[in-house]
Amino acid sequence: MKSPRRRFPRPWRIEEGPAALVVVDANGQKLAYVYFESEPGLRSAAKLLSYDEARRIVVNIAKLPELLRS
Repeated sequence: MKSPRRRFPRPWRIEEGPAALVVVDANGQKLAYVYFESEPGLRSAAKLLSYDEARRIVVNIAKLPELLRS
């Protein structure tokens, strides 16, 4: 049985948590989490992203609806 097609209405926005940036649709559905670590020592030991790296990724994810529309 095929499940119904889900919609994720625009605009998608970015919310910031203590250790993750989250992409959220207009209905509040959380679509993607990108985790980061601010402390360089912990970041390199755990191989986590910096805040700036995580931010670049979520910004591009949040742009997807507009990119796919054109």
